[in-house]
Amino acid sequence: MYTDTERCVRAVQSKDARFDGWFFTAVLTTRIYCRPSCPAVPPKVENMTFYPSAAACQQAGFRACKRCRPDTSPGSPEWNARADSVARAMRLIRDGVVDREGVPGLAARLGYSARQIERQLLAELGAGPLALARAQRAQTARLLIETTGLPMAEVAFAAGFSSIRTFNDTVRAVFALAPGELRSRATRSAKPPVAPGVIALRLPYRAPLNPSNLFGHLAATAVPGVEEWRDGAYRRTLSLRHGHGIVALTPHPDHIACRLSLTDPRDLTLAISRCRWLLDLDADPVAVDEQLCVDPLLAPLVRKEPGRRVPRTVDGAEFAVRAVLGQQVSTAAARTHAARLVAAHGLPVDDPEGGLTHLFPDPGELAGLDPERLALPRSRRTTLTTLVGALADGSLRLGTDTDWEQARAELTALPGFGPWTVEVIAMRALGDPDAFLPTDLGIRRAAEQLGLPSTPAALTARAAAWRPWRAYAVQYLWTVDNHPINHLPT
Repeated sequence: MYTDTERCVRAVQSKDARFDGWFFTAVLTTRIYCRPSCPAVPPKVENMTFYPSAAACQQAGFRACKRCRPDTSPGSPEWNARADSVARAMRLIRDGVVDREGVPGLAARLGYSARQIERQLLAELGAGPLALARAQRAQTARLLIETTGLPMAEVAFAAGFSSIRTFNDTVRAVFALAPGELRSRATRSAKPPVAPGVIALRLPYRAPLNPSNLFGHLAATAVPGVEEWRDGAYRRTLSLRHGHGIVALTPHPDHIACRLSLTDPRDLTLAISRCRWLLDLDADPVAVDEQLCVDPLLAPLVRKEPGRRVPRTVDGAEFAVRAVLGQQVSTAAARTHAARLVAAHGLPVDDPEGGLTHLFPDPGELAGLDPERLALPRSRRTTLTTLVGALADGSLRLGTDTDWEQARAELTALPGFGPWTVEVIAMRALGDPDAFLPTDLGIRRAAEQLGLPSTPAALTARAAAWRPWRAYAVQYLWTVDNHPINHLPT
């Protein structure tokens, strides 16, 4: 995108917010970089140059615009739609892997050498993994500076900086303000008060966003004690690297309000990444909907309520366990099975603002469960215990960086994993935008009503024209049924 100068110039001159995060505009005269939708008067064309990432702008010596705050743009949708090494690297960097394990750790997870990963990222993003991680640390630091009262030394280390000096130098270089000046500016602006220990921020997205299926699905399938819908917000507990957290996510017309309570501020970057992934906030809904509207039978559903996202998960292993518990039972029964598992094996947490009581148990905590105590058919007990064992010993990984086809093959090899279970995990846990559920009963009923082929083979053939966005087509097809997953709770 950023190499198409003419198209970039048109986007900047029209202040088109659809391209925020796709590329960044650097102004040669002011040495400032902006998002395409910056409200300032567009610079002269000869003074514009374009970069694929904020990190590339910073590495070239440009500082972030104080008006449009380009560092807070939605992420590039490419990293959600692709499964190659660069996309997987970006998802890992977004989760803070470089800060924790360094570039060698990033490369090892991807099965490449550090030099290969550096070369691939430089070629596509104009910045290597260290520069990309530095840009993310700067954004995390800004959030902590502006939304908490933490001392600056604690902010520095929580954001992942190795020293106070590096923290100060980076903040000044990226934002042209000292950390204390950033906090002073934030204090002067009118903001609603938040409880002590709560971090309040906005999660941006590309419009349109239809909250009905996104939050409706999460609320309708919520596991008691782990998730709840309260006062217009989806709330849930989070298992994080340094501790745990509780998040409340509220849909608004131009952003998602996010309130985070963390036991350790070092988990802020990871918590934000998990929330954005959960809500599919880096999607490009215009591109998705345009492709789906090519089918004349699907187009009316898309045009009626555009901008549907794929509701995902904050933890792939958790979702896989829940998918098995939900095999061939109702939504209510699946919630009951999961709630029993949580009560028996989940870590208790304190939630002074609501009714959350536990973290969802991780595979290690479930590895010792007694299958005879599960109120499940014997075959499903075997499926569950085999899955938990594979997740616990590391032979099966379901992270945001997992190779989609490899995970499908590994899941299929487990007992009790048919196409529906494998594809729903690929869609919601792995984030494959092309995952498809032709055997799903709701999809087959919708196909019949719309005049689409209803047999799995014929529907799969028809859906070839929807690729690579068949997971989004699933969200639209599910709306044909009047199911609670399609509506915000009242």
